[in-house]
Amino acid sequence: MNGSNRLAGLKARPKDTTVEEVRRVDEVGEARGFLDRTPRKKPGRKPSPRTYQLHPKVFPKVGEAIAAEAERLGVTQGQLIEILWEKYEGSH
Repeated sequence: MNGSNRLAGLKARPKDTTVEEVRRVDEVGEARGFLDRTPRKKPGRKPSPRTYQLHPKVFPKVGEAIAAEAERLGVTQGQLIEILWEKYEGSH
């Protein structure tokens, strides 16, 4: 048999797409170890609107002061920087 025409006798047939037939095919596939491949929701946390990261290098004394003030106010260091930035912008 020549490799170039070995599929020549095959004909396309419409598939049965009724709800019952699709469910039956899914059940048979799962019973034989084939799992559903539909995309799943991405695992993990939803992304925060605060996605911009800063990595400032500051003297230890300044870093400790920022951390202590954020702790005192009950906010994160990033939120404290946002508060300071708003005050800075308002002063100009």
